[in-house]
Amino acid sequence: MVMGIVNVTPDSFSDGGLFLQTDAAVAHGLELLGEGASILDVGGESTRPGAEPVAIDEEIFRVVPVIEQLSAHGRVSIDTRRAEVARAAVAAGATLINDVSAQLWPVAAELGVGWVAMHMQGEPATMQLDPVYTDVVAEVCAFLEQRATEAARAGVSEIWIDPGFGFGKTLEHNLTLLAHLDQVVALGWPVLVGTSRKATLGRILADSDGVAEPVNPQDRLAGSIASEVWAMHRGAAMIRAHDVRAAIQAAKVVAA
Repeated sequence: MVMGIVNVTPDSFSDGGLFLQTDAAVAHGLELLGEGASILDVGGESTRPGAEPVAIDEEIFRVVPVIEQLSAHGRVSIDTRRAEVARAAVAAGATLINDVSAQLWPVAAELGVGWVAMHMQGEPATMQLDPVYTDVVAEVCAFLEQRATEAARAGVSEIWIDPGFGFGKTLEHNLTLLAHLDQVVALGWPVLVGTSRKATLGRILADSDGVAEPVNPQDRLAGSIASEVWAMHRGAAMIRAHDVRAAIQAAKVVAA
């Protein structure tokens, strides 16, 4: 499965501002559904490294009109860490809460919708300053297992786990998690992976090309597909992607 990204934000790292207006966001979402996305992930607050929080009312203002229109055409998730935003989004038609804070399972249980628990060390504004782990794979697995178990006990029937690539993790942490993604899969919940266009890929591609500066986000397609194919091969059940058509084609080849 491929989750298409619809960022209704002015400051997302890859496409900030492109789809801030409702009409542009809806048109983009419909395009991604046409390319084969199984679900659209609509977000109104950037969680890129260094991002500042958005007011709750502003986040709701950005996402609700988009979700109302897109949910008539396909499944929609809300990418948020705020309970108020999650409730407004579900009322507008979202059926999955993609939660980078991994704290909203009581809301998912209350509303009878699915929930994604993502691992993040720290907060977006500061998470990349100095992430430290003793054993990144063991710590991420323990965290996700604890949160998913809590959600199941609360009555959430659809639970996904996401190791949170780039969320409070160095390049080495991200690569270690990818290398051992099968251990995350072995926890038993379906795994969502989001590596699309992320900074780790920009740095790897820069090194491979002998360039000092990271490759910019729009030039990370090959790296994105390589990491996504690896994740699929290691057992990921869904990929969160900017480039849906390419990810769908990769998924078909892996499945075949």
